[in-house]
Amino acid sequence: MRAALLGRSRVPVTALGLGAAAIAGLYEDVGEDEAAATVEAAWDAGIRYFDTAPHYGLGLSERRLGAALRTRPRADFVLSTKVGRVLEPRDDGGDDRANGFAVPATHRRRWDFSADGVRRSLEDSLTRLGLDRVDLVLLHDPDEHGEQAFREAYPALEELRSQGVVRAIGAGMNQSRMLTRFLTDTDVDAVLCAGRYTLLDQEALETLLPAASAAGKSVIVGGVFNSGLLADPAPGATYDYAAAPADLLDRAVRMRAVSEAHGLPLRAAALRFPFGHPAVASVLVGARSAAQVVDAVAQVRGPAPGAVWDDLRAQGLLPGGVPVPEPLRDGSLT
Repeated sequence: MRAALLGRSRVPVTALGLGAAAIAGLYEDVGEDEAAATVEAAWDAGIRYFDTAPHYGLGLSERRLGAALRTRPRADFVLSTKVGRVLEPRDDGGDDRANGFAVPATHRRRWDFSADGVRRSLEDSLTRLGLDRVDLVLLHDPDEHGEQAFREAYPALEELRSQGVVRAIGAGMNQSRMLTRFLTDTDVDAVLCAGRYTLLDQEALETLLPAASAAGKSVIVGGVFNSGLLADPAPGATYDYAAAPADLLDRAVRMRAVSEAHGLPLRAAALRFPFGHPAVASVLVGARSAAQVVDAVAQVRGPAPGAVWDDLRAQGLLPGGVPVPEPLRDGSLT
């Protein structure tokens, strides 16, 4: 699978990366064996970039991902985790479903974008992962903590990078405005933008992606299905973790009709779409099973007629100025 360097760093990420929130029981329980099989399927498919966070399953994602990768040559894969939420033990029972994860509520999350919080979070992550290092560290969802994130957390990451503790730094959010500021006002290597550069939402094209290109930095795209609607547009589907509005459901259904008329599943078009912009280095796939990994890889490796994008534009489903991907000679993107 082809890879690209993150910004000016020497950190290579494969075109598809595995987002490891789902294997930590996102929305529904995932067993240990199934989680391990998911990571193994990603490895077998050529995926070498893996993304996790303390937030995912209260550390379960990091523990499971670390266990699955521990036997692999450390130089052969790239791993990112996040800082900004410190996990603190609790023993009052219950579960974490209110935060989206079907796991016992063994810890509570505490927002902390201080320099000490960044260092503590990274140390705790390394312990859970059972690995000696991570390659990329991202400030996680600093939406309501912007001042502290820029004043304290970012300089701490920059220091860790200069010391060689991490190889690349950045931020990950579900919005583009603050991520654009990270690209223009700091020396991050990359940003992770979730849900804002998809077939249904091109917010990131306004300022984020042009800023990345101008600065020679990279964008990792997550949430390409907008939490489900673009994977299977049907009544009850979710958009950005809530019930999809009727107009967006109708739009997604029309997109599916266009895509399938060219023999391309809508989820394939959704996975391929971000690669049309040169600043996009990788697209994260949030899989909870080996079958989902295999399917995702198949969707970007098969041929994709260019007429799909032409017809989406012709029907007013995709703006005319939005860049679209050019397939490799065999039709593959990976």
